[in-house]
Amino acid sequence: QVQVVESGGGLVQPGGSLRLSCVASGTFRSINVMGWFRQAPGKQRELVATITERGSTNYADSAKGRFTISRDNAKNTVYLQMNSLKPEDTAVYYCNSRFVTWDFPYENNVWGQGTQVTVSS
Repeated sequence: QVQVVESGGGLVQPGGSLRLSCVASGTFRSINVMGWFRQAPGKQRELVATITERGSTNYADSAKGRFTISRDNAKNTVYLQMNSLKPEDTAVYYCNSRFVTWDFPYENNVWGQGTQVTVSS
């Protein structure tokens, strides 16, 4: 069983910064992609950024230039550095991991419980 746990959310003023972390634990052969998604009240969950095992990144337009995703493969951890935060960034941020286990050759998918990010003065 693989699980991911997020941390680092909180309340920040507009223009401020936060760093989210997500640690994957369990038994797996590889974690192919780790990423961050967010869901604001009344809206659908949306992509923020993803990063592959080799470090290739993908960002939503809303995140480009302000957010940076990074990954420490040795620690099975993904980070999201968020700068110049805006009130519209307020949402629950979810970590997602796509992984492969030793006993199942196809990719699996797991979500974290989410961490609240609130941008307000």
